[in-house]
Amino acid sequence: MAIRKIRTIGDEILTKKCKPVKEVTPRIRELIEDMFDTMYDSNGVGLAASQVGILKNIVVIDADDENQYVFINPEILETSGSQTGAEGCLSVPGKSGIVTRPNYVKVRAFDQDMKPFELEGEGLLARAICHECDHLNGELYVDKVEGELEDVTLEEEEMEAEE
Repeated sequence: MAIRKIRTIGDEILTKKCKPVKEVTPRIRELIEDMFDTMYDSNGVGLAASQVGILKNIVVIDADDENQYVFINPEILETSGSQTGAEGCLSVPGKSGIVTRPNYVKVRAFDQDMKPFELEGEGLLARAICHECDHLNGELYVDKVEGELEDVTLEEEEMEAEE
């Protein structure tokens, strides 16, 4: 479909809370396709609609488990454990920071056909779900970083996206 412009830190839209999706229209379907295209083009693991300037509760994730996930109106039901590691964000290019997140997440959402589902994720998938759901609430990972943000090269960003 199309590659959309990713909003970066400092853009006010990234601090705003997204609105629930009531129905999946052709425009919403196009947005979801564009979000996947944009995420893959930037070597990302996840992308929230607010990162492309749309204040809708929509997240796409592909955490290298051979599944593409669409979460509409996601709600985290349960978390447990913890994992601490380097995290980056397409909206904070060239930077990385150490963040502690749950190692297990259970989420309820709707898919692109507005069918409800629940999903359990661990490791990278759990990290991505938490990271992207934060975006829907106008939060960036930089507010959770332990210590300082580090500069990363494009090669390092690609390595982190593959982890």
